[in-house]
Amino acid sequence: MISAIKGISIVISFFQFVVHSLLFIFLFNFNWIYAMITTIIIAISTYFLVIFSIEKILFKETENIYKRLDKIKKKDIKIIKKNIRESVNPIERLNEEISNYVDKKEEEVENLKSIETYRREFLADISHELKTPIFAAQGFIHTLLDGALDDKNVNEKFLKKAAKSLDNLNFLVQDVLTLSQMETGDIKMHFENFIIDDLIYEIFEQLEDKADKKQIKLKLQSEFNQKITVKGDPLRLRQVFTNLIDNGIKYGKEDGKLKISLSLDKEFLFVSVSDDGPGIEPEHLVRIFERFYRVEKSRSKDKGGVGLGLAIVDHVLQLHHTKISVTSKINKGTTFSFKLKIPKSQKLVIID
Repeated sequence: MISAIKGISIVISFFQFVVHSLLFIFLFNFNWIYAMITTIIIAISTYFLVIFSIEKILFKETENIYKRLDKIKKKDIKIIKKNIRESVNPIERLNEEISNYVDKKEEEVENLKSIETYRREFLADISHELKTPIFAAQGFIHTLLDGALDDKNVNEKFLKKAAKSLDNLNFLVQDVLTLSQMETGDIKMHFENFIIDDLIYEIFEQLEDKADKKQIKLKLQSEFNQKITVKGDPLRLRQVFTNLIDNGIKYGKEDGKLKISLSLDKEFLFVSVSDDGPGIEPEHLVRIFERFYRVEKSRSKDKGGVGLGLAIVDHVLQLHHTKISVTSKINKGTTFSFKLKIPKSQKLVIID
């Protein structure tokens, strides 16, 4: 802006110089020296006068604009003021402020668009998932009311199917509530020291029948010659291991194996849950922790999944100040890994 003002001043001064030169030449009978000196003095004076006048007028007005913009920004508490260099030129300062303000607003608009897209997808997914068990139970109950209730060959069968559909609906609602409460902070973690080996074996026993149906072997492999104590919420970590082991059984191959490995990583226990199933393609790996996301929706539905298990796992581990990672190879299997805090009082002996 200063350059523009100087440019204007130079142009004006140049024209003044030419005009005054011609004028003084005629007025002083072609006394070139006197005319030239007088014209130069007038041109220089005009140059500085124009710069001073324009800067004074423009800077005063732009400073007022800047103050009004600053008031607007102060009302918008979400705007984080960037470190803007203090400039004596309010036009440059105003330009930077407006530019940063616009950038922040564009970022907010993009975030709002993402949230709106997420909201639409969530409503579509939850509506679809709720509709399936409700319609199934409704169909069985209406069939019974239409006369099948007196048929001993089908009444108990239909009632069991209706009950199963309602159970699935209850599980879905509970998972959604759990996930929402974790995101809003309504569910608090209750940290305590407990033996992780015992928890894993309890879940193995709980899911043993399901694993036996596919002849899948459940194995805990530890590099320690003792049971390991970790610090965490045993109830929520039970959810984590149950979801991961259950998924490994669901999608693992027949006569396969599911292995949980425990190893030391500095002051943390490194946990990995591995199966030898079909694996997950790379394009799906980045999204599997999203709620309601399923790699193969039709296959997941047949196996009873609604796509909330891994989302819950991710949130529980975040509340334990750790992250879950996943690696997978097609036709080789998938491994989920995360870390848990080991109490300082725990003395570990590693097997050689």
